[in-house]
Amino acid sequence: MGANAAEAATASADARANILKQVTVDSNDVDLNFGTIITGATASTVVVSTGGVSTCGTGLVCSGTTTAAGFTINGTSGETVDISVDPSVTLTGPSGTMTASLTSSDSTLVLDGTDSFAVGGTLSVAANQADGAYSGTFSVSVDYQ
Repeated sequence: MGANAAEAATASADARANILKQVTVDSNDVDLNFGTIITGATASTVVVSTGGVSTCGTGLVCSGTTTAAGFTINGTSGETVDISVDPSVTLTGPSGTMTASLTSSDSTLVLDGTDSFAVGGTLSVAANQADGAYSGTFSVSVDYQ
């Protein structure tokens, strides 16, 4: 007897790709500004909310304009992004430093073309903090989920 020939079987599958526009984040040229602070004999804090509203701690006198830092995100509409902000920033002045803990208005966003978020913070002011202009730089990052 002869052997039967094996029958070949075939199948198919689709190939797919989902292309997303590279996500970017840019400062909208509004920095986190704690305003002008007159120090006191005890340590205290100044809070700037993500909405830019300030709260001056006990023993301090606060004046001037305060602002939350603002950022704009560009990417593919309908996609979700995670927002990461440095937990704190060190502000350096002529005779010392101060630290501010940072807070973001959002930790995730679904992109819709008008996407922005703000960063506020709580500045720790030492008793009799040395006078002068203090500044520091912090980073934010945005990535698709």
